[in-house]
Amino acid sequence: MLEAKMLDAMNKQINAELYSSYLYLSMAAWFESLSLKGFAHWMQVQAKEEHGHGMKFFAYVIERGGKIELKAIEAPPKSWKNPLDAFKAVAAHEAKITGLINALADQAQELRDHATSTTLHWFISEQVEEEANAAEIVAKLEMIGESSGGLFALDHQLAKRGA
Repeated sequence: MLEAKMLDAMNKQINAELYSSYLYLSMAAWFESLSLKGFAHWMQVQAKEEHGHGMKFFAYVIERGGKIELKAIEAPPKSWKNPLDAFKAVAAHEAKITGLINALADQAQELRDHATSTTLHWFISEQVEEEANAAEIVAKLEMIGESSGGLFALDHQLAKRGA
């Protein structure tokens, strides 16, 4: 059974993961409006992945006998200045999620909740990948600068992301 403090934090993390999915869906819609289908595809895949993360937390809370308490999901932004600005927002958001997961890990250690600590190791490793992916695309967009050809080449590359 999860302690009340840990249960509350896990429920908040479920909300944060579902917000992440919602944010990336909003970004996908924005990229669609720019006819950047590859960028939109990348964001749709990312949205599904984040939803999956939320469901992993959801299943874990249930498995530990906890009660799920879903909260309202905040509306995400609808547009960004340009693709670079959008991916800088992705990078910042992933850094925030990493901080939340690290705080959960710290709390699990404090509470000597070894099962939760073990479960959180997967998420900690996943966040390393999430931050690296965002940073790589930010770096590519910075190199591309104002080059529409470079943007379209990156769009083509991002369209190949597997689901």
